[in-house]
Amino acid sequence: MTPTLQLAGPAAGHHKMVSGVSASVRRQLRWMLLFSIFLCSRSSAGAQESITPPLQVPPEPPSVASDAEAGPDVLQMPFEPRTPADVFAEPAPRQETAVSPADMPRGYTGATGIRPSEQQQTLDFVPVEDRWRIGFPERDRYPDGNPPVDDRFGELGHWWDPYNQNVLKGDYPIIGQHTFLNVSATNFMLHEFRKTPTGTSPFESTAGAGHEEFFGDPDQYFFINNLKLQLSLFHGDAGFRPFDWQLRVAPVFNLNYLDVEELAVVTPNVRSGTTRARGYAAMEEWFVEARLADLSPSYDFLSVRAGSQPFVSDFRGFVFADTNRAVRLFGTRLSNRDQFNLIWFDQTEKDTNSTLNTFDDRHQNTLIANYFRQDFIFPGYTAMISLHHNNDQPSVEYDRNNVLVRPDPAGVYRPHEVDAWYLGFAGDGHIGRFNVSHAYYHVTGTDSFNPIQGERSQISADMAALELSIDRDWVRFRTSGFWASGDDDPNDGQAEGFDSVLDNPNFAGGQFSFWQRQQIRLFGVNLKQRESLVPNLRSSKFQGQSNFVNPGLRLLNGGMDFEITPRVRAVTNINFLWFDQTAILERFAYQSGISRSIGTDLSVGLEYRPLLSDNILIAGGVSALLPGRGFDDLYGVTDPLSAAAGAAGRAENLYGMFMDLVLTW
Repeated sequence: MTPTLQLAGPAAGHHKMVSGVSASVRRQLRWMLLFSIFLCSRSSAGAQESITPPLQVPPEPPSVASDAEAGPDVLQMPFEPRTPADVFAEPAPRQETAVSPADMPRGYTGATGIRPSEQQQTLDFVPVEDRWRIGFPERDRYPDGNPPVDDRFGELGHWWDPYNQNVLKGDYPIIGQHTFLNVSATNFMLHEFRKTPTGTSPFESTAGAGHEEFFGDPDQYFFINNLKLQLSLFHGDAGFRPFDWQLRVAPVFNLNYLDVEELAVVTPNVRSGTTRARGYAAMEEWFVEARLADLSPSYDFLSVRAGSQPFVSDFRGFVFADTNRAVRLFGTRLSNRDQFNLIWFDQTEKDTNSTLNTFDDRHQNTLIANYFRQDFIFPGYTAMISLHHNNDQPSVEYDRNNVLVRPDPAGVYRPHEVDAWYLGFAGDGHIGRFNVSHAYYHVTGTDSFNPIQGERSQISADMAALELSIDRDWVRFRTSGFWASGDDDPNDGQAEGFDSVLDNPNFAGGQFSFWQRQQIRLFGVNLKQRESLVPNLRSSKFQGQSNFVNPGLRLLNGGMDFEITPRVRAVTNINFLWFDQTAILERFAYQSGISRSIGTDLSVGLEYRPLLSDNILIAGGVSALLPGRGFDDLYGVTDPLSAAAGAAGRAENLYGMFMDLVLTW
């Protein structure tokens, strides 16, 4: 039976026309029909594709760890939304897109302050505009089974971590690419026990019965705590170039406590007892800084800073070291080999017990100019010349404890003006194996009415200091000498005893030395000031006026510093002390024959840094002053038998012990 092609509908007539056709012809017609149907279907599909092209959805960006897990988001390639016009437009040539790496930046970066301004155009360029927050891949330096924390390549930080990179410590910008914020907090706490000469109020108001001497129980305890917050906003990364501008504020909150054994010490009022507790808050630093000019292609610059700011005028702080309101012009030359400063202080009063600044005018102006040259003659040695001008105008001032501090309560109490000029040369560094630090100052000027001389005085005084040391392995051997000229005649109208403006020297034992650390009172003024070397018979280091009619000082020092471990350092010192002249002391104390020998100062101190940084610093020391004959003449306790024999009594050995804790974030 011959097979036939069965068709329905209109194709049935066609079947009648071909019914008599041979089988081979019918097979060819069948294949042609099937091929025609296939072509029609392909044409229909192509037309539909040209009218409605499929929507191309860009790939999803890779997921990023949350801020709580790994830190801030990393910048990603932005994708623009598509509009209906884009959907039906002619398809663009196919182009790949990419994102920046999803690795986390190191430290605590904070949120970026940079908005992307361009998109990716080619496969070989991905815009990442925040160059500070580019991530780094995880990597273990020693892939031998050690825990990664043993030596991890970079750390993902936290806001409270000041050691690794932190946006709050000025490591990442907070605005744009060049504006940074540095936030610091420092808490300084001091406990100090000491024995220093303490005057009595004889007979009717002594703390203990039977006191008839000028000096009573010397035991004292002192506590102070300063919390300092500092915020600096600056433009320009100072690690590579100077600040374009800077704003800084630093409030300080103080608590202080004093406990003594005699009356009329904490205040002149004997009813105030023997203890004093005070608190004070001050805006210690506040200034604005701006770069005025670039002086060379090597980032030499000229900048200005105005406001309350810290400044130390030389390497060791022999003449001026203070934080006060000022205008400072400073910069560098010759690829930073030379540095210079010109600064004018309009000083404010200090709070008596905390020594922080107030907003009351001090009526004192100080002008300082200095110039430093590195590698002066010898590589590693820096030399400096300086000029200081101190103009302290006449005024009357009682401190916060109701004690007269200006004019000095010594001799004739009359307001007077001190106008002094200091010319100095100093150096610090090393010459070969030897470490060298030295300074020399000559001061001239006038004191309109010196209270001890009782007349106008012409100032002419000198100071010299030299320290030599050599390092051998973990030990530094030191020796030093200090000389401040004394006045040899209180009646010649010449003021020849050296005094500073406001010093804080780091010399001959520094904070560990009893002589330098402690204040020693003598009949209404201080024989010497706290944290000072010069015996200047001045009412107060911070609120009194410079006094160039004083006995002066000769000091010879020897000591050794031990780097016991990278965390522990020991400092030992012995100082031999003499007055340079004693004529002023004899007139002031109404006592003849005062010897020059002050005594021997012994001290040992320890510094401990548990984190190998200054974030935690613990320091403590013990010191003693073994009185010499001159100290006995001033402070000796005269028993009846010695007095009958015409001999001066012996002064008590004096001791000091302190511990301070410094926490810095």
